[in-house]
Amino acid sequence: MLDLIEPYWPHILFVLSVLMGAAAAIHAAMTKEEVRSAIGWVGVIVLSPIVGALLYLVAGINRIRRSVISDRRALLQGEIRAHVVSYDATNDLIIEEFGHRFRAMKTLGDRVTRHRLTTGNTIVALDTGDEAYGAMLKAIAKAKRSLILETYIFDRDRIGTRFADALIAAVKRGVEVRVLIDAVGARYSVPSVLGMLREGGITVDVFNGNVIMGLRLPYANLRTHRKILVIDGRVAFTGGMNIREGFSSEFSGNKCSFDTHFRVTGPVVADLFAIASADWRYAADEALEGAAWALQAPETEPGSPVIIRAVSSGPDRSVETNHKMLMGAFSVARSSIRIVSPYFLPDRELITALVTAARRGVEVDIVVPTANNLVLVDRAMTAQFDQMLKNYCRIWRASGPFNHSKLLVIDGRWAYVGSSNLDPRSLRLNFEVDLEVLDCPFAEALERRIDLAISSATEVTLDGLMARPFLVRLIERVFWLGSPYL
Repeated sequence: MLDLIEPYWPHILFVLSVLMGAAAAIHAAMTKEEVRSAIGWVGVIVLSPIVGALLYLVAGINRIRRSVISDRRALLQGEIRAHVVSYDATNDLIIEEFGHRFRAMKTLGDRVTRHRLTTGNTIVALDTGDEAYGAMLKAIAKAKRSLILETYIFDRDRIGTRFADALIAAVKRGVEVRVLIDAVGARYSVPSVLGMLREGGITVDVFNGNVIMGLRLPYANLRTHRKILVIDGRVAFTGGMNIREGFSSEFSGNKCSFDTHFRVTGPVVADLFAIASADWRYAADEALEGAAWALQAPETEPGSPVIIRAVSSGPDRSVETNHKMLMGAFSVARSSIRIVSPYFLPDRELITALVTAARRGVEVDIVVPTANNLVLVDRAMTAQFDQMLKNYCRIWRASGPFNHSKLLVIDGRWAYVGSSNLDPRSLRLNFEVDLEVLDCPFAEALERRIDLAISSATEVTLDGLMARPFLVRLIERVFWLGSPYL
């Protein structure tokens, strides 16, 4: 048989390359919404027969189709539903407290997100790993009915073991526990914490688990970067904090990295649960229903502070939701835009929005770490600093250990915090969750934190960038060319 086929191998490969290439190129042209992305993938497919099509299959198809309930209030009926709806922020309330431009932001959020802007919430910033881990572990120890944890990284180190022990203890108390870890993030430590959790009786799964082989191969590049912990439907934690000892000064001392996490209560907890439970249902094919997972009525009054919206985004029906929210926020800014981001690689649209705001007279301050854990990303983002420095934006290199926080404040009134970085992966590939917060005391507190970071930071100047050796700048531009895939 092989003897008969062997003379025709060139012809078979040619036909195969044409069929695969045509199918992949047509898919890219018909599904990509950005012309540069479509042209780039078609070029890779055409110039690299067979290999290009396979690369597109693995990394280019970035839309997961999920059939899940994404808003928990869809499960509610009668008086309970009416009670939850009473916490929705009204247009009149937003106009009275924050003005018409933030009413426009509410309209934008209503149209591009799946969750409502709600009143009657509380939010507390947890500034360090020790503070965040301590608060989360304390809440887990108090869990009575149910607990769901979704995270990107859950290391099997001393902090991870502490969390595993707390979760196992909760299961032994009769608490319903579900743990969802990203398939890529679960492999950050070897051996993985998955075995330890399963041996302790915890129901655990991985998000997009078949990252090498299997039916989910086309989605190997898509990850859940969300960090959500919901306990008893009453209290939730979210932000940028992974579970690893590198963020704990107890174990890492002066070398520990920093991050910011948040503890929230109120109606927004139900929306965070809806996001995490939808991800769980997608990964584990289990709907979290019943008395253990029942919604808890907020203890605050409708119309009271703090006003918060949960914003989920990802390569499904929520694609680029965070990007749209950022574009809207930059456009309504009048006095200041304050950004803290570990990986600052905005696309052309966001850069244009930022420099346009700066040209309008808005003070734009961007704080990035001096010490970065991803050297290639740091090189790539440095390569595009000049685009903002030429247009009245200020960029600061924060001193001290690596800071993984993601903070954004507009005019000391509107804040956006959570898991999203300002880079292509967070804005288009990852599943992210953020909080839109309308509250002056909260926004002002974040601004004070950013001012403190700037007070000891080094300002990046255009002259300083251009004075560096040409070879260094060239290498940075080469890394910048690959930034959509970092």
